Amino acid sequence: MMKHEPLLTSFREAGQGHVFAYFDELSPDAQQTLLAQAAEVDLAEIGRLTRTLLAKDAVAGVNVEGLQPAPYESRPEQGGDVAQWAEAKAVGEAALRAGRVAAFTVAGGQGTRLGYDGPKGTFPVTPLKRKPLFQIFAEKILAAGKRYGRPLHWFIMTSHQNHAATEAFLAEHDYFGLERARVHCFRQGRMPAVGFDGKILLETKGTIALSPDGHGGSLRALARSGALDLMEREGIDTLSYFQVDNPLVRCIDPAFVGWHLRRGSEMSSKMVPKAYPEEKVGHFCVQHGRLVVIEYSDLPMALQRETDARGNLRYPAGSIALHVIDREFVRRMASGGEGVALPFHRADKKIATIDATGTPVKPEKANGVKFEMFVFDALPFAKNPVVIETLRANDFSPVKNAEGADSPKTCRDDQLRQFARWLKANGADVAVDATGLPAATIEVSPLFGYDEDSFADAWARLEPKPAVAEGLYLG
Repeated sequence: MMKHEPLLTSFREAGQGHVFAYFDELSPDAQQTLLAQAAEVDLAEIGRLTRTLLAKDAVAGVNVEGLQPAPYESRPEQGGDVAQWAEAKAVGEAALRAGRVAAFTVAGGQGTRLGYDGPKGTFPVTPLKRKPLFQIFAEKILAAGKRYGRPLHWFIMTSHQNHAATEAFLAEHDYFGLERARVHCFRQGRMPAVGFDGKILLETKGTIALSPDGHGGSLRALARSGALDLMEREGIDTLSYFQVDNPLVRCIDPAFVGWHLRRGSEMSSKMVPKAYPEEKVGHFCVQHGRLVVIEYSDLPMALQRETDARGNLRYPAGSIALHVIDREFVRRMASGGEGVALPFHRADKKIATIDATGTPVKPEKANGVKFEMFVFDALPFAKNPVVIETLRANDFSPVKNAEGADSPKTCRDDQLRQFARWLKANGADVAVDATGLPAATIEVSPLFGYDEDSFADAWARLEPKPAVAEGLYLG
């Protein structure tokens, strides 16, 4: 039984005693639930955020003074140095053979926006086999481990909402061929929502209105879960970070790892050239000598549309949430030491709560604030950060919306285009339309080929070569 008097005292002293206003009305189990939630709350942190983000004189918006476009390493196809890319790839492959690299998926979301009931990672997404996102990543990680002769660890950050379902799903499918001991799920941290007066909001008489602390919370979660210590014991010093909604991603990209290691970088990123000025992606910029990402909503439209002397966008580098991160940099950021803590961002939201009489309230307009961190806010603290260009067609086609842009249909088509490109590049006869979309529905398992190189090697060994026809599956 959790002792509650010290906890209640700390909340009263912090001016948050109302959290326990109905404590005596609750059943013993409900009391324990509330106490456990309250124990998650860092009252000093809430006090600091109230003073800095909720105060009437708090500075709103993002300061864009001194902003400049960030430099990046262009792809060889776009004029980048071929020899440097080759060297980066060799360095990354050596790190993979040495067992220094692990995959890290941020997977706390539900499939709500997709009209899907369950963790987003369980959403079926491939054209033929309808493989779920988790299976795609698992097979890419498994195949990369076999290719480089060292099985890879996979770290997955879940949320309190989907942790049990995620673990059950992976276990039910025997971790899609990965060793159980190399798959590590841990929960994201949570933050309480507060009213505009800084008072913690109750969702019910016995529960606090808690929400995930943002993808930036992944750094704290890695440390608090013991994942960083496990990595250190296993000789892993480099994490390949990606989000769960992007099946096209190269989970393990040796060239990306190599650029990171060659530069002695603590945090590296991939960019894609923006498709059009108003595209809703973050922008890689340099401000006062430090690499930053400025969200599209914070960069003035005049800057988003600004062009150089040749008519190209002056701020072309779009962020797609792909990073390589040094283990000890994560540890330093997670420690929250002086001058290195990730900032929290304020989001005004409609939050289901209760009123002073304990009656449920469903607000029609924003009635409180949620706090969240963004992982890209770690970039200004990183030594030697590097940004490399990637091709959108190779690395980025997220599944976010039920219809329209970034939907299952657009993602399916992008997967088909990728499979067709690989086949055509290796001499197969594939009929495609003007956008590269093949006439036949085909699928390539990551276990056959998970990128251009692994596919080419597998195709060269395949005899006889199959004709590309409706329903072709290479597994």
